[in-house]
Amino acid sequence: MLNSTYRFTAIACLFAGVLAGCDTQEGESAQGGEEISSESGTHAFTGFVDRTFAGKAIPEVELVDPAGITMALADTGGKPVLLNLWATWCAPCVVEMPLLDKLAGEISSSVRVLTVSEDIQGADKVVPFFEKHGFTNLPRWMDPQNDLAFSFGGGGALPLTILYDAGGREVWRVIGAYDWSSEEARALVAEAGGGDD
Repeated sequence: MLNSTYRFTAIACLFAGVLAGCDTQEGESAQGGEEISSESGTHAFTGFVDRTFAGKAIPEVELVDPAGITMALADTGGKPVLLNLWATWCAPCVVEMPLLDKLAGEISSSVRVLTVSEDIQGADKVVPFFEKHGFTNLPRWMDPQNDLAFSFGGGGALPLTILYDAGGREVWRVIGAYDWSSEEARALVAEAGGGDD
């Protein structure tokens, strides 16, 4: 009982921390970060590239889709992976999703784009969100126990996007909203051996 109480408390704290981070709209460069600030329409993208975790292995976490199918995240299939953690309640995440959908369609033969929802309500939120927006290139993976978020330290901000090379080693991560339609985005993704086809 104590273990389940601890996990519930930890998830509640994580949720609060992520929510607070998601609400941050100003770019806050972390140590080792590269500031990014571009604008698309009325939204400013203020995410930054952080290379301090380069070389770290992709987490050993199992994801699930709305149909109950599971996938081991570490099974990269020998392809680079662009992993995006997001949630339906995170405004910058929602702004990024159409850009990620388009990017995924362009680079699917060279880089695997995985979007993973951190919504506690899981499929009840994810399925209607995807249906409303008509995304055709993004998978509907979920992290129902927040294992993936815990593996990244149990806090931070959403969206969080991490590029892994074909060997499952981190190249960089972008913390915060980013303009995935930009040439800079394609140059960053190409660092893992991916990019435009």
